[in-house]
Amino acid sequence: MKSSFKNDLSLRWEKSGVKNGDTILLHLDASRLLREFKSKKVKIDLGVIIDSFLDLLGMNGTLIMPCFNFDFANGLLFDINKTKSKMGILTEYFRNNYDIIRTGHPIYSFSVFGFYKYKFKNINNYSGYGEDSPFGILRKLCGKIAVLDLDDQHSMTFYHHIEEVNKVEWRYHKVFEGQYIDIKNEKSIKKYSLFVRRTDKGIQTNVNPAGQLMWKEGLYIGDLPKIGSGLRTVDAQDMFNFITNIIKKNTAKNILYRVNL
Repeated sequence: MKSSFKNDLSLRWEKSGVKNGDTILLHLDASRLLREFKSKKVKIDLGVIIDSFLDLLGMNGTLIMPCFNFDFANGLLFDINKTKSKMGILTEYFRNNYDIIRTGHPIYSFSVFGFYKYKFKNINNYSGYGEDSPFGILRKLCGKIAVLDLDDQHSMTFYHHIEEVNKVEWRYHKVFEGQYIDIKNEKSIKKYSLFVRRTDKGIQTNVNPAGQLMWKEGLYIGDLPKIGSGLRTVDAQDMFNFITNIIKKNTAKNILYRVNL
């Protein structure tokens, strides 16, 4: 029963643009899927969900999942081997049960498994969203972003990568310092940066309008959140180019951010 359910999931993802050999950054809310397990009387197994993607991606594919944790920004220690992902139970299951590598930024780290895993080994980017971050590597690998049952506002951190590369005026680099335990279990004090909102100017992230534009332009493939499969995909470089054009045309206000004073 689990095997047939896993195959059914793979077919859904394929219709939403996930292909054999793809490099995929996956953001997801698994709650609706878990309810489906129960309704079909299938024993809940988080590995079935992850494997449904890995089977489709195949031996030449790569799966990336966010492993974000914001404790370092609040002065708490980050341990690359032990600090938990706060992006949902599936991301933490992936971190603990697959032969992943974890990238090094203590706030915006990622778990990576598959063919291009080696490309992310020893990645310890200073700035969370910069060109040398996993976001930048995803673009260079012609990767895709896949989102399950989440709107853009609550998933697409890639927008901030585009904003940082374009040096937008509504964000600035903020430095965080704290205790850090690396892959060799060595502790030190380290500094990392994030390109954060100018809250003093009332800047609020507001990217759902940009997502709606990407649907209109045909950049998103698949289904809206909570409808059908709930999964959509977008080519990372295509998204980068589209949003960069909005920024350069000075039309980003109320598309990427809003001002609330």
